[in-house]
Amino acid sequence: MKKVFRLIGRIIRLLGMFFDKWLITPITKVILVLMNLFKDNTKSFDKMISKKSTLIIVSLVMAFGIFIYVDQESNVMIDQYAEILYDQPVTAVFNEELYVVEGLPESVDITLVGQRRHIFLAKQSPSKGVSVDLTGLKPGNHKVTLKYAQRLKSLDYKLDPSNVTVTIYEKVSETRSLTYDVLHRDSLDSKLFISDIELDRDNVIVKGAEYKLQQVATVKALVDVDNIPNPKAGVLTLKDVPLVAYDAEGKILDVEVVPKTVTAKITITSPSKEVPIKIVPTGNLAFGKSIKAIDTSVSSVTIYGDQEAVDKIEVLEVEIDVKGLEKNKDFHVTLKKPSGITELSSKTLTVKVYVDNSVTKEFENISISTENLNSKYAVQALTEDDRQVTVVVSGSKENVDALDVSSIKAYVDLEKLGVGTHDVEVKVTGDDLKLTYASKTKKVKIKITEKK
Repeated sequence: MKKVFRLIGRIIRLLGMFFDKWLITPITKVILVLMNLFKDNTKSFDKMISKKSTLIIVSLVMAFGIFIYVDQESNVMIDQYAEILYDQPVTAVFNEELYVVEGLPESVDITLVGQRRHIFLAKQSPSKGVSVDLTGLKPGNHKVTLKYAQRLKSLDYKLDPSNVTVTIYEKVSETRSLTYDVLHRDSLDSKLFISDIELDRDNVIVKGAEYKLQQVATVKALVDVDNIPNPKAGVLTLKDVPLVAYDAEGKILDVEVVPKTVTAKITITSPSKEVPIKIVPTGNLAFGKSIKAIDTSVSSVTIYGDQEAVDKIEVLEVEIDVKGLEKNKDFHVTLKKPSGITELSSKTLTVKVYVDNSVTKEFENISISTENLNSKYAVQALTEDDRQVTVVVSGSKENVDALDVSSIKAYVDLEKLGVGTHDVEVKVTGDDLKLTYASKTKKVKIKITEKK
């Protein structure tokens, strides 16, 4: 606090000295001069001074003098004002058809110095901005000076930077093939699918420095789904699709693409198909138990997506884990979309599994088939016992008794096997997934030979 009081006292003393030097002392000197002039006629001087009109005139003169002085002092202070204009754009004058310029900053900072009112006017009045004239310069490196075109000459200015080194290249051009990318594809209704895009041209011209054109790996039209008004199934036209050049790493290159935009004809479809739901139990139930029946809240779903993916799917398999299950249970399943499928008519499914005691039954003379044998080979079983097996089926008595023996399939997988004799594992499947199947013979001998 003592320092604050000392500072205030110092300011008051300085103000007192200022008024004493520039106001009180000059007025006193003026009065003394007037008194000396009229010392021989003091009464006349006193009489004149005491007049009201004289006092008014003297006051006006003194006030005018003080105003002139203060105005001059304030102008000195105002002239010291400065302001920075940030990020002012830079334009270059050169033949854009013949040359490419690199190294020129996109913007600079300008410091304006002058009277506050002049700076205010400069900011309000139009200006040609910052520019550099490269006319007449040949390809190569050049150090150039940036200039600020300001109409008010009463201001000083400084550019940061004010001098830059630019590189001028000859502009060359090449023809490149045009492809496309789809942006924001997930914004499209999940029941819709973009099946085809046709651009109004196959090739474009890229222009720029020769070393830059050598970096161009691809030119793409960026088809943005967000720019499609009210997308629905059918054919629509999207104009002014921007073109962008990329290098081998997918980075955008600063080259000129002619034209800058293209028109795209977009075909939107909604491929769909209704397919049944197939419940696939996984894991083994509790000992002595089997699945008697399976009920589902939904028996089929409509799938939407790519036409090829939709065509391939004939059934939607849903796995449920029944490991250790020993009594009836409800499963709440979230359906998974297969590859290429964008939407399902049902998202969830309730599966009720009914459990019963398990029985077994043997089915004899089930023929063994082969799978995944190379087309240039032939295969044969070594013995009669290697051609057929007995299959043990486990499940609820009701399901086992109702089983059609023709639905049982025993087979050996010969993938990656070549010429020679092999012991191969026998695998068994059946159409009724509520049952379990196993071969009493685990392996059989087969012989593979080359076809003649």
